[in-house]
Amino acid sequence: MMLKVENLTVRIGEKEILKDINLEIKKGEVHVLFGPNGSGKTTLLSALMGFDECRIVSGKIYFKDEDITTLSIDERARKGMGILFQRPPSIRGVRLGQIVEICSDGRKNPESLASVLNFNEFLDRELNVGFSGGELKRSELLQLLAQDPELVLLDEPESGVDIESIELIGEAIGELLERETGKFREGKAIHKVRYERKKSALIITHTGYILDHIDADIGHVMIEGRLCCLGNPREILKSIRSFGYQECVRCLQSNNLKR
Repeated sequence: MMLKVENLTVRIGEKEILKDINLEIKKGEVHVLFGPNGSGKTTLLSALMGFDECRIVSGKIYFKDEDITTLSIDERARKGMGILFQRPPSIRGVRLGQIVEICSDGRKNPESLASVLNFNEFLDRELNVGFSGGELKRSELLQLLAQDPELVLLDEPESGVDIESIELIGEAIGELLERETGKFREGKAIHKVRYERKKSALIITHTGYILDHIDADIGHVMIEGRLCCLGNPREILKSIRSFGYQECVRCLQSNNLKR
């Protein structure tokens, strides 16, 4: 098991945001998290990564069978967790290339990594300063490619991104998660060979566009701080587009009445 969350309840300030969350992500699985604005999706990723504003009231978080509930952000990162922020900070005086070198700890060439995202010209720019929405996402993904985490937490990687950039970002995420490993092209045909995937991910999406470029395994819906659905991500997205989240709300209320 890559990630296991048991009965997690989280407060921010005096408000209870997450309520009794249970979640399991196996090695090699990519999970997608849907939900309306304000439902607690970003709080879940922040709590998993260990941000201070997320106060864990009860429950446990396990990463590779180790209890990390009380570990700091940097300790979780060193153990193999990484996150893409929806709105990353801008830092003047620090070049993107410097951060990429730090993230890779000298293991990888920044120029080689940046070429995956057509982002070499930005390596000498100050970190995220004056970047567009799509450029911010590429900056964050470049840092994740350098870090090479085993568990990737992605907060709306397609938000604020134009259609052409979504495809590029999707390909980069696929490479980050090694989803394309085990495939080879022969003419126009793409063949698959048996390959044990090792990278896992939890991806928040509001629009679902990223599913056109990511081979996801399992989908969840979060409503009012609770996970209320689990299934095929494309089928869940189809239902949301047809009926909205009101159907999910009715399902959650029905399940609560049965308890």
